[in-house]
This record gives sequence, structure tokens and C-alpha cells, in this order.
Amino acid sequence: MLLPPVEPSQFRSRKFLAALRAYDLVGSTGQVASVGGNTAMESFFALLHKNVPGRRHWTTRHDLRIAIRTWIERTYHRRRRRARLGSLTPIESETIITAQVALAA
Repeated sequence: MLLPPVEPSQFRSRKFLAALRAYDLVGSTGQVASVGGNTAMESFFALLHKNVPGRRHWTTRHDLRIAIRTWIERTYHRRRRRARLGSLTPIESETIITAQVALAA
């Protein structure tokens, strides 16, 4: 199942902004045509789609939601090594930084 492309204007629509206000959220869409942010998010969603919804047909949204959360927590954060983090996983990097901050305090 391919998701339809999302136009930047959808994130500024009255309905979307009302939903943000209803939940006391702040949108973080950045500037239009911001290549850095768009590239990172498109890369993440491509990986997500390749590894979760694209692998099978989901009978309920609840099942899909659990599968997405499980993939993010078990694979994306804990097993996927990042060159930018010195070949550490995001969890390993966060653990080291948190420990260093605690020692510095």
C-alpha cells in the first residue's frame, strides 16, 4: 500500500492547525523547500514503509500501529548503526551522552 504524497499546504490547513491546537501541539514543519529536513524524513518514512506496511496486509489500524512502534523501538533505535554517530545505534549514543552529562554535572 503506497501512501499518497503530502503537500506542504496540508500542514498549514485550518483543519490541521485546529487539530494541533486541540491537543496542545506545535507543528514543526520548518520552511517550505527545506532540503535537509525533507531528506531526513523521507529517508525515515521510506525505511519504515519498506519494513512495516509494505511487508504484509494489516487487518486493523491497531495492528499496524503496534507493528510500526515495535519496528521503531526494536530495529530503528536499537539495531540500526549510524555512521554519523560513530557506528553506534541511536540508543547506544544516547546512553553515552546521558552518562557524560551526568558526570559533568
